[in-house]
Amino acid sequence: MARLFILLASLLCATAQAEDVYLTPAEFIQQALGSVPKPAVIWLDDSVKDDIDQIMARRYEKLRVKYWREQDQTVWIMDEIGKESPITVGIHIKNSQIQQVKVLIYRESRGDEVRHDFFTNQFIDTRLDNELQLDQHIDGITGATLSVRALTKLSRLALYLHNKVTQSK
Repeated sequence: MARLFILLASLLCATAQAEDVYLTPAEFIQQALGSVPKPAVIWLDDSVKDDIDQIMARRYEKLRVKYWREQDQTVWIMDEIGKESPITVGIHIKNSQIQQVKVLIYRESRGDEVRHDFFTNQFIDTRLDNELQLDQHIDGITGATLSVRALTKLSRLALYLHNKVTQSK
């Protein structure tokens, strides 16, 4: 009986930690930019970190963020925790508006509806307003509230960082 319990518990843990890869980061970059350019890095100074903390609604610990750039387009591959696990998202921006948001790797046990086009297409043509909010409303998904929040935060962050790197050069 104890062996059966241990077997069932290990199966449940393995299922809860499942990882669904829908697209690799390199594939997303290739689709967005037509090639995979050498990555660039933006270093985060204190004023930028303060804005990012506001966007993410938590302390952002990273000192730099990697991105890919081709003229006025950038691609950002970032992670944010949904409920318990990171969601890896690719965001393509051109002319300071989102061209595409794609869930690349989903690790949560529920809420994966955010990976579907019916949800991610809401982000297309979205910009960042003066209050660091998206200029369009994003409809939520019942049962996926934390995943929706994660994608919304990452979209805001990518737009903010895009504006920083394209304005400085």
